[in-house]
Amino acid sequence: MKIEPTDALLIVDVQNTFCPGGTLPVAGGDQVVEPINRVMPLFGDKVYASQDWHPADHVSFQGQGGVWPPHAVQGTDDAALHPGLNRDGIGHLVQKGTRSDRDAYSAFDGTGLAERLKADGVRRIFVTGLATDYCVKASALDALQAGLQTVVLTDAIKAVDVQPGDGNKALAEMQAGGVESATTADLDG
Repeated sequence: MKIEPTDALLIVDVQNTFCPGGTLPVAGGDQVVEPINRVMPLFGDKVYASQDWHPADHVSFQGQGGVWPPHAVQGTDDAALHPGLNRDGIGHLVQKGTRSDRDAYSAFDGTGLAERLKADGVRRIFVTGLATDYCVKASALDALQAGLQTVVLTDAIKAVDVQPGDGNKALAEMQAGGVESATTADLDG
């Protein structure tokens, strides 16, 4: 796949919290860093990233009746982008889940990302990051809703798999919705 000037890379929630040692780790979550860093230069200044950025009393936390342990609390090292991720290559960062009373799995939910991508002339977006069965899926499906051709890079995502096979189900759901799949090896600058 030839990368065009109207293409962008989206890095979803590659944060300490979702990597080994974090408060809500995805098995092998840190393994997405290398393939993402490898393809980042192909997209020039069109690299966008999202970051879970929760208040301490976020609705998704078990203490507030949610399903998740506290994670990605604003201002903590747990919420920081993974240290191995090439942060210098990221042109625009959005923070999501910033309100106590509202969850936000998608990088497009309340962040202005769709408007930013349109303003930047983006027509096709390549989605990477964590986790396949939650924030990656929601972001990819919202990218489609925003009118973007959407490709998920399957070697640069990892699933939580709360139930075994959730990641594969999420991929099938994305594909049924119109999301294409590729690997980082398929990309050509």
